[in-house]
Amino acid sequence: MFFYKFQVNLIILFTIIFSYTCGNEINIENIEVIGPGLKPDIIVMPARYFYIYFRGRNYDGGKSIDKGDFEVKITGNTKDGRNCQLWPNILNRSDSSFIVRYKLYETCFNFYIIIKYQTKHVAKSPYFFKGPIQPDDCYCPQKDIDKWLEDYECNKNYNQLQTDLNKYTKVDFDSFYGRAVERLNNSKQSSVCNYVVKSNKVYRNCYGQHTGFKMFMDAILISLTRKVVLPDFEIFSNLGDWPLMDKENKDSFPMFSWCGSKDTLDIVMPTYDLTEASLQCLGRVSLDMLSVQGNIEKKWSEKAEKCFWRGRDSSPERLSLIGIARQHPDLFNASLTNFFFYRDKEHIYGPKTDHVSFFKFFDYKYQLNLDGTVAAYRFPFLLIGDSVVFKQDSPYYEHFYSDLTPWVHYIPVKRDLSNLVQLIKWAKRNDDKIREISKAGHAYAENNLLPQHVFCYHATLFNEWSKKLISSVRIREGMELAEEPESKGCYCENVSKDEL
Repeated sequence: MFFYKFQVNLIILFTIIFSYTCGNEINIENIEVIGPGLKPDIIVMPARYFYIYFRGRNYDGGKSIDKGDFEVKITGNTKDGRNCQLWPNILNRSDSSFIVRYKLYETCFNFYIIIKYQTKHVAKSPYFFKGPIQPDDCYCPQKDIDKWLEDYECNKNYNQLQTDLNKYTKVDFDSFYGRAVERLNNSKQSSVCNYVVKSNKVYRNCYGQHTGFKMFMDAILISLTRKVVLPDFEIFSNLGDWPLMDKENKDSFPMFSWCGSKDTLDIVMPTYDLTEASLQCLGRVSLDMLSVQGNIEKKWSEKAEKCFWRGRDSSPERLSLIGIARQHPDLFNASLTNFFFYRDKEHIYGPKTDHVSFFKFFDYKYQLNLDGTVAAYRFPFLLIGDSVVFKQDSPYYEHFYSDLTPWVHYIPVKRDLSNLVQLIKWAKRNDDKIREISKAGHAYAENNLLPQHVFCYHATLFNEWSKKLISSVRIREGMELAEEPESKGCYCENVSKDEL
């Protein structure tokens, strides 16, 4: 595993020292340290994280720290007195702020987070926790979900969640279960799983030819049950991109999906992309909402004033974009990376180009969020970057779109892209306005789309949904238990000082 690279004689203690130019600008009293990673005894995630702002959260001077030493140490002991295993990581946002991430691999006690600037403790450092501090894979659920939601600092209201659930007053699952299963068994296009959470265990039956994406729903449900005792509930979960429940179809029934549309009734969850990025932060994914912030190489003034886009040929507008970009090479850097839907047109819109690291997208000031088969799931990752997002008008939406305001968080573009060139030219003439929109979009993403928020949205959604159910929740015939990964070195209960 990756953390072995960081082990030296089993001492899991890290000290990362940065030297940058700051002169006398930094007042140690004004250094801010915030984030859920500062409450490791309460908020459990695959990778805990917090921010260090050396010049305040609103600093936008683009000047890095220099000449001073900044030190972070995180350490703890196992129950038997060893140094506990953890993997640290620090991301430099290149604006005098940093993100500290750390991943635990076993239960820790006597846990310290120490942050120093020029040998002096900053904020409330040293942070001390007697423990136990649990790794994410320990099954130590809190019994009271309302208390858990409060501890995790979850929002009390979510616009899309309320809109979706308000479509239903009382839900008798038994009244539509039979016809729902019959419909799914007869469908060759959709792939859906029927999930039951009973006594905090996850069970499922899946329908359709391609059900591999059940791994994503399994993962978030199992991860939540390790953290909190979920109420008993039952759902149908759509494993495909397209929302399924047409408003005009009288045979519709409640369906949980990753994408919604103006013409459907699906209940929308955070996408599997965003959810996996939260579950696999410091794991098998390299692109997540935190890593984007720590891999932007160019300051705003250094970015190219062009609209950058890469993607496959999954909509006619994407083909149109290539034509527009060729007519205006001074305004666009856009090309297709793969042909699947329009292979017969590769000779017109090709050749396809190599994939580009997502982090390199932000060498450009203007990003385009363009629908594919449905909503483009890259939108959160574009917002959290340091560019401004031009978003195509779309009938599709993710769970957070209703929170956003055009011309505040992003620049709206007509669906047929007929005003895109005009808008890019306007952006070049109005850099100050564009910068403010960029910052507002970033701030929204930072306050609503990070891993902590993804866990909160799912937990709130399932909790509120359970209150709608009037039929008894039971394990359906043929259901299989979603297997929970084995965990080791877990101690859920506090231990005495003598034991330590």
